[in-house]
Amino acid sequence: MDPLSDEALAIVVPIVVYWLYSGLYMALGHSISMDKYRLHSKEEEDAKNLVSKRDVVMGVLLQQLVQAAVAAATFTLAGERRTTTATTASPSSWLAVAARFAVGMVVLDGWQYAWHRWMHTNRFLYRRVHSWHHRLVAPYAFGAQYNHPAEGLLLDTVGGAVAFLASGMSPRASVVFFSLCTAKGVDDHCGLWLPAASPLQRVFRNNAAYHDVHHQRRGGRYNFSQPFFVTWDKVLGTHMPYVVEERPGGGLQVRPVAMSPSSATAAAGASGK
Repeated sequence: MDPLSDEALAIVVPIVVYWLYSGLYMALGHSISMDKYRLHSKEEEDAKNLVSKRDVVMGVLLQQLVQAAVAAATFTLAGERRTTTATTASPSSWLAVAARFAVGMVVLDGWQYAWHRWMHTNRFLYRRVHSWHHRLVAPYAFGAQYNHPAEGLLLDTVGGAVAFLASGMSPRASVVFFSLCTAKGVDDHCGLWLPAASPLQRVFRNNAAYHDVHHQRRGGRYNFSQPFFVTWDKVLGTHMPYVVEERPGGGLQVRPVAMSPSSATAAAGASGK
């Protein structure tokens, strides 16, 4: 594979985006002036999280290695078909590219919701696999891709490949798509509430506060949707509303609000804990 090809860039650029974007958030999080925007205090991060930052880094690097290998295989398998059609197809319009992006987002959301919810419903999968990610009770940016290797493969890597193939987007478009997916995941775990400064938090209702609910003990049966929309939670009764309020002692906190009886019943079986 040409190291400057679209396929190679689609493999490498999202990984670079992950570390640059999460590094930016971590730097912001260590600034005293940003403490008022933190969803968890630094003391909470140290006290509540059940895994060291070193182990998180190693786990993320392992997932990204597997992700790169699967992406290379996917591009290789899809390469012959794309080469055959590229000689006759006209350049894609922006509208066509946007449509493929939309398909990819919908497919990825559906894939990840289904697997994510099942990993909470199935007691074995939760305890042996998904509980790895929930070791981060107070999430932070570079922990976004900290998962059991099996979960990273099924949800993120295979899910991304399915979205790419189903949407029919080009490798060049996938550079932007997977970079967006990566940045969105980092933003959802950043631990900072910045809707005025972060376009991702402002545009998407599925954001850092929404996902923080899921990492709380009370919210573990709710808010499974990721990475873009809240649609599946709304449709299938696993949506938990919340408010962002000032935390005693400074900063912010996400507080889940009361569920309706029907919604609570719909989500009652969605936990393996």
